[in-house]
Amino acid sequence: MEWLIGIVGGALGGVGAGAAVKKNTLGTVLNGVLGAVGGAGGSALIQNLLAGGAGLDFGAIAGNLVGGGVAGAIVSTIVGLIVGALKKKK
Repeated sequence: MEWLIGIVGGALGGVGAGAAVKKNTLGTVLNGVLGAVGGAGGSALIQNLLAGGAGLDFGAIAGNLVGGGVAGAIVSTIVGLIVGALKKKK
C-alpha cells in the first residue's frame, strides 16, 4: 500500500516540478510518469529506512507521500534537464 502512495506522490511531484521549471518540462503526462517512477523508488527507499511496524501508520504514509513526491520531482527535473541539453546540441 505504501508504494502506491509513493507512486501517487511521485506523479504529483513530477507534474509540479514540470510546472515550476517550464523551461525543461517534458509535458504533463511524461512528467507525471517519470515522477511516478521516481516516487516508487523514493517510496521503497523510505520504507527501507523506516522499516518498522505494520498497520496504519500515518507518519509512514506521510513519509511515503512526501518522499515519493520529492523523488518524483527530482527525477522529472533531471530528465527534463538532460533532454533540454540534448536539444540544444542539435
